[in-house]
Amino acid sequence: MIFEVEAGRLDFALPRMVPVEQRLEVLREEDVAGAVRRELGKLAGQLSPGARVAVGVGSRGLADLPLLVRACVSELRRQGLDPFLIPAMGSHGGATSEGQLEVLAGYGLTPDSMGVEIRAGMEVDLIGRLADGTAVYFSREALAADAVLPLNRVKMHTAFRGPVESGLSKMLAIGFGKHKGAASLHQKGSEEFGWVVPQAAALILERVPVIGGLASVENGLEQVGRLEFVPGPLIPSREPELLDLSRRLMPRIPFTGLDLLVVDRIGKDLSGDGMDPNVTGRHPTARMTDPERDPRRLVALRASEQTHGNLCGLGVADLTTAALVDQIDYQQTWTNTVTSLELALGKTPMWVGDDRTAIALALSSLSGVVPIDARVARISSTLHLQRLWVSEALWEAEGPGREDVWSVGEPRDMEFDTAGHLVDLPRPSRRRR
Repeated sequence: MIFEVEAGRLDFALPRMVPVEQRLEVLREEDVAGAVRRELGKLAGQLSPGARVAVGVGSRGLADLPLLVRACVSELRRQGLDPFLIPAMGSHGGATSEGQLEVLAGYGLTPDSMGVEIRAGMEVDLIGRLADGTAVYFSREALAADAVLPLNRVKMHTAFRGPVESGLSKMLAIGFGKHKGAASLHQKGSEEFGWVVPQAAALILERVPVIGGLASVENGLEQVGRLEFVPGPLIPSREPELLDLSRRLMPRIPFTGLDLLVVDRIGKDLSGDGMDPNVTGRHPTARMTDPERDPRRLVALRASEQTHGNLCGLGVADLTTAALVDQIDYQQTWTNTVTSLELALGKTPMWVGDDRTAIALALSSLSGVVPIDARVARISSTLHLQRLWVSEALWEAEGPGREDVWSVGEPRDMEFDTAGHLVDLPRPSRRRR
């Protein structure tokens, strides 16, 4: 059912919003395909001609992913090797071969578009156990290759802290483990991942022919900031350094103490939690908190197209819309949620008929706050933060005189279409400071 709000209760003026931009540190690979050739050129001569290389590709929406994969395949073939793709995404895609192929197709990765075979079998083999007996599994199809090459983005994880978080090690330990391997390691709980992921990756590096990994570190404009081939033996020492770089480049909302955060789009292609808690401050577990950034209310409006119905992470929102709920594929969402053991991620918040009702209800539920004076921020997604909207009251209180953020327009009313849906954020300008 859709929650129907008492007639007239929400017919009040919403805060006017100011479009602002923030300065982001920009490091960029100007020629992404050339960077792939440069980095994979370091492999030349290390493998015999005709060697089969299993290239792991995950379920996250990496910047320039089709270009990265196509250039990777091309360079490996130029070296006389025989590459194929492995969906290295644990339980995502509903933990089925068909679902994982669908996820890749949504990113433009198909056998036809990439000119390479995609082997999506879910079968795994036990390759060993951690010191406490935890089983570590690895894709059987990848194990049949002569070499394994994970391709992944290195970044902060949404649910744990450690020397390595999201990146090459996690793809090896969990992504290549398919559903069975991901479930085995998740039984430790994500609070243990700070040591589980490095130990599982070390075991894999000992027993699987991981020739190396192709690591992408993105800048705050969702561009490839640095691309680097990391030889297999150096992954444990080099990946923490790349994580530090990613942490430095990661954009944040440039205001804290928000009464309301409105997120236009959520999805697995945008964050493993749909909305990155490192940005929102809203974590699904009590062991990780960010009281300065955690807004009093969080509203999620719609799902990204490339999330394919997996709305794992929606559960941290306070309110959402019927249009978003209609897009939930509960089998995919709950499979992913159960595997992670963080059941809060799979909850469905209260939902209402349209965007305006969701925003107004969130504001009216705040004690001690006059809606027109609320500290509100609106973002396109937690992956797109160069331009955002902030309420007039918030900007007047904290905006003037700042060097890291500036207004790019006059305050104006929130715009809704005839169905009550909030009009999209305008594209960021290319102005720099």
